[in-house]
Amino acid sequence: MTETAEENTAAAATQQVEEPSQVSVNDHEQFMARHLPDLGQEVEDTQIFTWPLTNWRKLERKITSPEFGCGGHKWRALLFPLGNSSVPPNDSVSIYLDYADPKTSDNWHACAQFALVLSNTNDPTNFVVSHAHHRFVPEECDWGFTRFFDLRKLFQPTDHNARPIIENDSATVTVFVRVLKDPTGVLWHNFVNYDSKKETGYVGLKNQGATCYMNSLLQSLYCTRYFRKAVYQIPTENDSATESVALALQRVFYGLQTSDQPVGTQELTKSFGWKSLDSFMQHDVQEFNRVLQDKLESKMKGTKAEGAINRLFVGKMKSYIRCVNVDFESSRSEEFYDIQLNVKGMRNLRESFQDYVAVETLEGDNKYQAEGHGLQDARKGVIFQSFPPVLHLQLKRFEYDMQRDAMVKINDRHEFPYEIDLEEFLDESADRSEPHVYKLHGVLVHSGDLHGGHYFALIKPDKETRWLKYDDDRVTPVTDKEVLDDNYGGESTNGLLQYQRQQVRTMKRFTNAYMLVYIRESKLDEVLGNFTDADTPVHLKRMIEEEQRQADRKKRERDEQHLYLTVKIITEKTFHQHQGFDLATFEDKTWQPSDLPTFRVLKQEAYTKFKNRVAQSMDLPNDRIRLWVLVGRQNKTVRPDVPIPDNDPSLTVEAVRNTMAVRSSDLRLFLDVRPEQEKVHPEPNGNTLVIFLKYFDAAKQQLYGVGKVYVQRQMKVGDLSGLIYEKMRWPASTPLRFFEEIKPGMIELMKPKATFAQSEIQDGDIICFQVEIGENDIADLEAQGLASSPVAFYDFLQNRVVIHFRPKDDPDPEAGFDLTLSKKMTYEMMSQKVGDRLKHEPLKLRFTTTQPNGQPKQVLKRSLNQAVSEIIQPSYIAHQTPTILYELLDVSISELETKRSLKVVWTGKNNKEEGTYPFLLPKTNNVADLAEQVAKSVGVPGLDPHRIRLFGISKDGKRQEELNAGDMLGNYTDGVELFAEVPMEDEEAEEGDKIIFAYHFYREPTRAHGVPFRCVCKPNERFSETKKRLAIRLQVPEKDWAKYRFALIQEATFKQPTYINDDDCLYDHKFLADDVLGLDHMDKSGRRANGAYKNEALVIKG
Repeated sequence: MTETAEENTAAAATQQVEEPSQVSVNDHEQFMARHLPDLGQEVEDTQIFTWPLTNWRKLERKITSPEFGCGGHKWRALLFPLGNSSVPPNDSVSIYLDYADPKTSDNWHACAQFALVLSNTNDPTNFVVSHAHHRFVPEECDWGFTRFFDLRKLFQPTDHNARPIIENDSATVTVFVRVLKDPTGVLWHNFVNYDSKKETGYVGLKNQGATCYMNSLLQSLYCTRYFRKAVYQIPTENDSATESVALALQRVFYGLQTSDQPVGTQELTKSFGWKSLDSFMQHDVQEFNRVLQDKLESKMKGTKAEGAINRLFVGKMKSYIRCVNVDFESSRSEEFYDIQLNVKGMRNLRESFQDYVAVETLEGDNKYQAEGHGLQDARKGVIFQSFPPVLHLQLKRFEYDMQRDAMVKINDRHEFPYEIDLEEFLDESADRSEPHVYKLHGVLVHSGDLHGGHYFALIKPDKETRWLKYDDDRVTPVTDKEVLDDNYGGESTNGLLQYQRQQVRTMKRFTNAYMLVYIRESKLDEVLGNFTDADTPVHLKRMIEEEQRQADRKKRERDEQHLYLTVKIITEKTFHQHQGFDLATFEDKTWQPSDLPTFRVLKQEAYTKFKNRVAQSMDLPNDRIRLWVLVGRQNKTVRPDVPIPDNDPSLTVEAVRNTMAVRSSDLRLFLDVRPEQEKVHPEPNGNTLVIFLKYFDAAKQQLYGVGKVYVQRQMKVGDLSGLIYEKMRWPASTPLRFFEEIKPGMIELMKPKATFAQSEIQDGDIICFQVEIGENDIADLEAQGLASSPVAFYDFLQNRVVIHFRPKDDPDPEAGFDLTLSKKMTYEMMSQKVGDRLKHEPLKLRFTTTQPNGQPKQVLKRSLNQAVSEIIQPSYIAHQTPTILYELLDVSISELETKRSLKVVWTGKNNKEEGTYPFLLPKTNNVADLAEQVAKSVGVPGLDPHRIRLFGISKDGKRQEELNAGDMLGNYTDGVELFAEVPMEDEEAEEGDKIIFAYHFYREPTRAHGVPFRCVCKPNERFSETKKRLAIRLQVPEKDWAKYRFALIQEATFKQPTYINDDDCLYDHKFLADDVLGLDHMDKSGRRANGAYKNEALVIKG
């Protein structure tokens, strides 16, 4: 049995006992109207089947009804008179609708809505009913109700009926079945093992966390084939995918073209310069689209694709003021990439366009000051001069609510058609040589509220393909209703039963369209034209095919890994370079493993064959090498144990691992090379031992692996001196001390007169030696915090940690340097080491710890003198290097308590962030003193400090908050960010002029960015002249300046921005305290104003 409707939300179910006055089971139409809700799907066939039952108490545990047909399928009822529950109590009747012959094939399905009824045979108004709907498939070929009704109650009369449902041991089962049409093939699909490519020809995009908004737009752009071809024409042969937006986007598009699986976008977001956190932040789709298009447009310059974005997406509109009684018109034309249309109060898309071009009459107190004509009645509006081939319409689902004083989502119903003629919204002078009929190509949908939700796209990829839903990694066919009606918004009912007794409540739909893509009908063939193999860059195909070959090879290696062993080999060279315990580092959470020659060997390969391979790779004769197996000892060390015999041709590499190194998952070996002058390898036996020597150089603070030596058990430890003198080429009089490396934390001084047997030395042990040094040298080393003996140096090795020190003012994670320190070092010792490295006085260094993402966390206090182990946070990521930020100070840390740290952003004369300057000044200094320091730092010749204005930014980002020259710096928060400029309005302003605040925003007044400034309004000056002054003041490139729009922002009246025309006179506005001039343009500064907008500025760098 499969799951039941009560256990699975895929089927909606209701259950009730009917009163005698209610409808009869035999009145089929009335019964279905009441008990089978309208699911909004087209019906293929409806059948009613009746199954009378007698001798209820004698029925078998499981019985099936005769088969009946509906919708081309065979069905039957499946009844468990005494219940079918696997969980006690088993006291309910169980009844299901069963697909009669599920084994006809593995590729069938049927979508059925059904009601199962158990009624009194003599009174069809006395019944119990449950209804459900389900997608019947081979894996789920029966569906119904395990706890259909309490068995005892079926034999008892009810309060409303004197007769029980099962009377005289008889009852009737009635099955109402509707087989519904499934035009998409995915109705009620559970999408287990669903194959998007197979079902639709398209694949989805993986969601990185909150990138569904990006995925929906990328799918829309991908399906705009003209755009895809243009992106492919950008030269990227020499680019890196994680640094080039163009190449990363090409790779995503190629993946969507060729892959059978969902395509990842991590390379693309990395090329944007985004960190992983950015992938968990939802951005505005419209802003993301514009930033992406701007980046691609710049990449297309000088290529075959130059101008493609303009040709595809850019139209023109005209803002005008036309006098009624005189022949005068003021107008300004501007390009647009998309159109923002109101939803609130608009029934459909046509009404939104009508609202967009609606004419406002300027009359009475609001008459227009026309140049040369005085105050005149006028009409003000916007009209379109041209529409682009691909029209992006942004539906304003998110708006400012005056009563709530917050942004809200508009879920009102707003209809849009498959086809719309936009000719009526064109200017009289517009080109009408081709029709302006547009066909719907894409619907981008948001499901949720202002604070979050989910995005997906509905797209018709070409004229022949049906509409598809692109929902992250899944692509499915959809119906017309799913494209249009389901995304209009508005209200939906909480139930679909026509005659349900309780009142039907309505609720807002939170799933609705927020962006529409229309394509001009006359341009459909050009925009969605056939995409051929020749349109894909050859270098891109070659690059990705090679990567696929490499991926396939690695996959084969992973799949075959169980057949192989990894063998790591320690050589004399790697031993000599090793700085640590044992002969090499294998597993150490705080230190990288040693870089050793590594072999991937078939487990069943003969050892003799493998040994021969090793000899060849080391360029040594086979008979001169011998391999020792390293084993893990009980004291956690890893040492050579025994040499591998090479006289057994049947010995396999796996057998070596299993019998000689049983605790190890891989095989670790030591390469023993016989000197040329010796004929054979000495054989270890009861008397001969092989030991390994290390040399500690106190002067260099280094440990060197010297090599192996063979000794006799009865030899004295001091006898090593002769062997060492010979190896090191030292005079025979050099005094030596010997230490046994037993394990980390246990390095013991050895007695020279004791024998190796008395010292309990065995094969593979390590002895470290040191040249004896005098007491004065020992004192000098220890005064510097250095090791004077192997014991101290091994202690350092056990506690060593690599720390990355980075300048605090440099965000580049690679900036700075690494130092190896001991966790036992104090703050003072660490400061001394860093000071030595930087050649800077340690007392004039200030350190700050960091978060795991590298951001500053907490300034370290010198007075605590913490140990390094306390300063660095424990990392749960293996081999992650902790980072500490440093600052080079001009004063000692102790003096800092009397100083105030400030950061000043210099915006000069042109409202541009020209540089950021840190200052550390006495708290008793005032703002005027700070201005003097700023004047010295910015490098402007002859700059008078008295002309510098210092200010903060208001919380909403719209105004400057000027600092008083006499204010003490101690009144400001440590590390506060301030701004400084030369107030140009003082030079421009004349008697009678107004000085107002101006600020930068993008689309919504709440989305402030950049630094606010002050500007001058002059009487009788047309705004076209005001703009010229602003352009000179702000020094914005002409191309970018053309995209700026200007609006009057009136906070007190909660008005939407009032956009200003060239012929308006800003001076004439009666400015209130909070009124400002807004410059509406895309944020390229990367600076969001203080608290003005919760998201970071969206920046694409690659």
